[in-house]
Amino acid sequence: MTPQRPVPGAITDVAGLRVGHHTLAARATGCTVVLCPEGAVAGVDVRGGAPGTRETDLLRPENVVPLVHGVLLTGGSAFGLAAADGVMRWLEARGHGLPVGPARVPIVPAAVIFDLWHGDPAVRPDAAAGAAACDAASTDVPATGAVGAGAGATVGKLWGPAHGMRGGLGTASITVAGITVGALMVVNAIGDVLDTDGSVIAGARGDDGRPRRSTDALAAGVLPQRLIPGTATTIGVVATDAVLDKAQATKLAALGHAGLARAVDPLTMHDGDTLFALATGRAGQAADLSLLGALAARVVAEAIRSGVRAAQAAA
Repeated sequence: MTPQRPVPGAITDVAGLRVGHHTLAARATGCTVVLCPEGAVAGVDVRGGAPGTRETDLLRPENVVPLVHGVLLTGGSAFGLAAADGVMRWLEARGHGLPVGPARVPIVPAAVIFDLWHGDPAVRPDAAAGAAACDAASTDVPATGAVGAGAGATVGKLWGPAHGMRGGLGTASITVAGITVGALMVVNAIGDVLDTDGSVIAGARGDDGRPRRSTDALAAGVLPQRLIPGTATTIGVVATDAVLDKAQATKLAALGHAGLARAVDPLTMHDGDTLFALATGRAGQAADLSLLGALAARVVAEAIRSGVRAAQAAA
């Protein structure tokens, strides 16, 4: 195993964002919210074959909703999307949201992971869990590892979950030329998580219980069992304090996906990978989108690694 290293920054280094977790006690699951109560420009890039999402269509650049007020990442598979109701109510009660006629409607896109392998699958995040995550939200460096939406995450599942290891939730950030880019990732992939040198941080284990690199085993003819669609995903948020419009935020989410390919191997069509992008504009300046994309890919990869390292250390 690669020794745990200090987390390189956090998504909360992006001005205007707060992060909160709620981890359920009854089994390994939970939810995590990234709050931007004053609003942030947002985009999304959904690439997986089995995504579980909410409010992603309104993020398309041609649609009229200008801002979001939070993003929810949650366990519980599609059932966990109910936690977004609690985030909406929490924001509404504090006067945040998009003015629509006589009401304010908080805009809270969401994405889920499948973590129903562990314990009673009837236990999953609900509206109360979403509200509790909001209550816990702060600008502090968020906890990482098997917490919040990453509490029940696993990786290395090509030969089934019994051969896998813990996934987790991680975060990272970088600041260049006065612009900060951060990421928060929930890692529940079928593939292995790799360090910068290509070594396996966590992933599939052989019949002897020892870690093995999945792609090496495949190349040697060790074929996996039939994969169950919809049971793995890596989801997250990449954020910046640069000034972006919706089309640029959408492109930033797409560019951030390069970080998954650096840190997860193999990526399969069974991973419902969803990446949101947020731009708070607090830096007061625009930035070259290619530069932002390069930084986004880096922090996405580092957030994936940091979350899985923290989960392995706790295990």
